[in-house]
Amino acid sequence: MKTVVTTLNAKYIHTCLALRCLKAYAEPEFPVEMVEYTIKDPVMNIVSDLYERKPDVIGFSCYIWNIEETTKVINMLKKVLPKTKIVIGGPEVSYDSREWLEQLPNVDFIVIGEGEETFKHLLEEISTTQKYHMVFGLAYRKEDEIIITAPRPKLKLDELISPYRFPEDIDGLSKRVTYFETSRGCPYSCQFCLSSIEVGVRYINIEQVKADLLYLIESGAKLIKFVDRTFNIKRDYALEIFKFLIENHQQCVFQFEITADIMRPEVLQYLNDHAPKGIFRFEIGVQSTNDATNELVQRRQNFEKLTRTVTMVKEGGKIDQHLDLIAGLPEEDYQSFRKTFNDVFALRPEEMQLGFLKMLRGTGLRLRASDHDYVYMDHSPYEILENNVLTFDEIIRMKRVEDVLEKYWNDHRMNRTVEYLVKYEFDSAFDFFQLFGDYWDQQGWSRIGHQLEDLFTRLHQFLKSNGTRTSLSTIEGIMMIDFFDNQKLKPRKTWWPFSLGKQEQAMYLSLIAENPELVSEDFAELNLKEKDLHKHTMIEKISFKLTENGYEDEASLLLAHFDPKANQSRIYTIPLKNMYQPQAK
Repeated sequence: MKTVVTTLNAKYIHTCLALRCLKAYAEPEFPVEMVEYTIKDPVMNIVSDLYERKPDVIGFSCYIWNIEETTKVINMLKKVLPKTKIVIGGPEVSYDSREWLEQLPNVDFIVIGEGEETFKHLLEEISTTQKYHMVFGLAYRKEDEIIITAPRPKLKLDELISPYRFPEDIDGLSKRVTYFETSRGCPYSCQFCLSSIEVGVRYINIEQVKADLLYLIESGAKLIKFVDRTFNIKRDYALEIFKFLIENHQQCVFQFEITADIMRPEVLQYLNDHAPKGIFRFEIGVQSTNDATNELVQRRQNFEKLTRTVTMVKEGGKIDQHLDLIAGLPEEDYQSFRKTFNDVFALRPEEMQLGFLKMLRGTGLRLRASDHDYVYMDHSPYEILENNVLTFDEIIRMKRVEDVLEKYWNDHRMNRTVEYLVKYEFDSAFDFFQLFGDYWDQQGWSRIGHQLEDLFTRLHQFLKSNGTRTSLSTIEGIMMIDFFDNQKLKPRKTWWPFSLGKQEQAMYLSLIAENPELVSEDFAELNLKEKDLHKHTMIEKISFKLTENGYEDEASLLLAHFDPKANQSRIYTIPLKNMYQPQAK
């Protein structure tokens, strides 16, 4: 019997841990072939590829991001492989199983919940007695009746075979994301999350975890994302893994979902003292800073302690942090979410994701949707459209915030500019992103692409249209610095027309070549000739000079040197008055 397990990933770089877990558990009794596609692949291409494999059983791993395309594949595949048994499983179909079987007549079986043992038992029955009522955790049809068997007891994780050591995965380790688990379950009961349904947390033996991690690292893995819902819930376990990775990382990067308000200061201090910069990333779900909202979704959160953790990590300078928000939670209206956004942005995380509530199948919030008059999409991703305190108009506006936040903060193209604008130009960070997002949409920019210089041009146009409280020339100068800071090599064009003519530029560059100490001691040590300056620098006049504390009003020359060897730019400002009084050598 030939068995194939497959899924449609969101992107090529993603991998599906579930397929590997199913294969590891089923073999060697049942050889399993893994194949992965993406939701962007043409359905016909996927069906053709699966058809050529001539499987007797195909298992699809289903999630909110792939269920629509997976359904198309299944319906077409059953037409050309009518005798092949179609099995689906995963979080998207583990709930409302009866409804799914009614909707999908071409599906033969649904594996409910944790799939390894159920899927293997199902393969045994398909290949032998076909007594499917004996398989716990299964939904299937018997004549015109839908049968749902008793739930299966949870697996003992120490008995699992490692899903990380398949030869066919080796080549992709350096190019794709490796997903890794050390535990299953979550100690919390957040009513918008599927993890709240499973009570308790089960751990994999830590020595097995270390052995698998070391294997992946030594085999060339570059990015390992831990899928544990709360990696740091067991402090000693987490600390031991952190220490192990610090000692064995080999420049691999590791991402964890942590609960920030339970992170102990001594653990953070250890990471600040010992972790190499850049190998760890923390994803922190804040969701809301509204205590009443958190109580309604049974979410425990101490924002003061969360702030302490985020601040301590940021000050350590070793770990990037990604903070998540969810718009649309119960009783979080537009103004309340504005406060949540500003509370979190004040922490200046490296990334801040504004997501919108999804009414996932099986969650408490979906079951009690009428309590808050939720209206949401009938199809995946089941995103909310409105509720009793948030209108669809307000949700549309907040989506514009999400769009410009991604482009102008998370991509770090204009850190100095955004910092200046939210501090001096707008009432709050949220107001800047909202007003700019509204303007962006009015101009039709959300429907067209953009290059780097377009982002600067569009922000400049918005600021001129909106009017500024402070000097526009100061903001323009900061934007110029950010533009140069984004370049590794000397740019061929800029987003603004240069104020300096060629003759004036040549005069300044000649003066700098003769007196490099006018720029700085570090610049002088570069020993650049006038020819190098013409080739690898750009200069412009601005209305301020950079200081350790920010900006000081004084007409200055902005100099950007693009070092071709270091593949980076260096930014300097020189007061213009100094350019006419060169220091004696």
